[in-house]
Amino acid sequence: MITGELKGRIDRIWDAFWSGGISNPLEVIEQITYLLFIRRLDDLHTLAENKALRTGKPIERPVYPDGTDPQGRPYKDLRWSRFRHAEPGEMFEIVGQHVFPFLRTLGGDGSTYSTHMKDARFTVPNAALLSRVVDMLDGVSMDDRDTKGDLYEYMLGKIATAGHNGQFRTPRHIIRLMVEMVGPGPDDTICDPACGTAGFLMEASEYIRREHPGAFHDPKRNHHFHHDMFHGFDFDSTMLRVGSMNMLLHGVEHPVIEYRDSLAQSVSDEAEKYSIILANPPFAGSLDYESTARDLLQVIRTKKTELLFLVLILRLLKPGGQAAVIVPDGVLFGSTKAHKELRRMLVDDHKLDAVVKLPGGTFKPYAGVSTAILFFTKTNSGGTDNVWFYEVTADGLSLDDKRTPLLATEKLGPTPLGEFSEADHVRNNLPDALARWTERNDAERKRARNEQSFCVPKDDIVAQDYDLSLNRYKAVAHEEIEHRPPLEIFAELERLEVEIQQGMADLKALFK
Repeated sequence: MITGELKGRIDRIWDAFWSGGISNPLEVIEQITYLLFIRRLDDLHTLAENKALRTGKPIERPVYPDGTDPQGRPYKDLRWSRFRHAEPGEMFEIVGQHVFPFLRTLGGDGSTYSTHMKDARFTVPNAALLSRVVDMLDGVSMDDRDTKGDLYEYMLGKIATAGHNGQFRTPRHIIRLMVEMVGPGPDDTICDPACGTAGFLMEASEYIRREHPGAFHDPKRNHHFHHDMFHGFDFDSTMLRVGSMNMLLHGVEHPVIEYRDSLAQSVSDEAEKYSIILANPPFAGSLDYESTARDLLQVIRTKKTELLFLVLILRLLKPGGQAAVIVPDGVLFGSTKAHKELRRMLVDDHKLDAVVKLPGGTFKPYAGVSTAILFFTKTNSGGTDNVWFYEVTADGLSLDDKRTPLLATEKLGPTPLGEFSEADHVRNNLPDALARWTERNDAERKRARNEQSFCVPKDDIVAQDYDLSLNRYKAVAHEEIEHRPPLEIFAELERLEVEIQQGMADLKALFK
């Protein structure tokens, strides 16, 4: 974890960007990403120099060639280790007039980083700010993967806390729960078709490092981890740069982070390629049929992005592959033909493993929409026997706009440290959800439907017209109804409101 001192330095730099006129937190992250990439280039060139000295051979694939750039500046002056010692004014001129034009010429090595840097723009407003940022980043040891990863994660967290563009960031503890439940292995190929800052891919990489350390002693698996395991798509160039750097700083050398409008482009070349998909797709409402890939519309005809993403995920998964996907509650009980057909496909044609209901405030303050996580396995031949339901009523943070932690840091998330009491469970259900998930084919089958988790046979779901809302199956005793907590009542009212809104939308669609 990064220290309080380093956090304080980052906070001061962040404030300086804002006072300097850069009010978009994504732009702040983008500029810091460029600088981290520039420092990485210098490190790579230094490694090549050291290798050349040891072997007595010329430098292989030098980052900085001999000679001068088109403006007459020696390329060696563009190295981080050189310009960081310059006076602020000279540093500002070197970085803006020479380093960034040089960045835009890279890309020949085929790495995702160089590809995404070709449109790099330098927008740091003044020399003093640039000098402060360079000093701060230079003081961070980039040899420690945990430190530099935590540094970047802390900065990414500021995207959310700044109150802008929070839609790009799924809460870290929810990502961790999904990764822990899926349990990726060293031979998996993992994809997020709407990757944003690559939080799911990053957390999956950390899980594999933690749970499968021996895999890195196998050259084939080590190469797979760094080159072929992680795939992310997005159509926002800033997100591609940020996501690529996030993976790099967490120790993945060459992830495949590519530009793609996942719903608009055919996925025929990617079909059945991935063994795990982790995603929180955007719920943008409706798309035009004309802008939607035909191979998706052939499966289910709808304009709803949340349904189209689920169809896409089924196309991308290998047979036997697993998915964990965050969806709005409307997917669980929507009454349109497309909603019902999608749920029928998951239950009848594949294996729906679980529905984990999240608290209504999970994505506050940016969205109040109620959500759930669907876990399913692609089989093409059915296999749903019992579907496991779990209702998360507390995720460790307050469910208001402030999202204040309710427990100490070590007791947050799905894998807390130390003793975890019943009182802690009341504030954080995620460890219990993870523990009960492992028992879903055993002890969980015996739990009553008025408990926090239970299993529902496939026949019961079919009888309810494939409705997947937890409240459809949860039994509530009479005395519980009389003393239901206000939060439960509000959740039920919220569900009814969503159903009404869905019905109104369906009526409007009929009269268009």
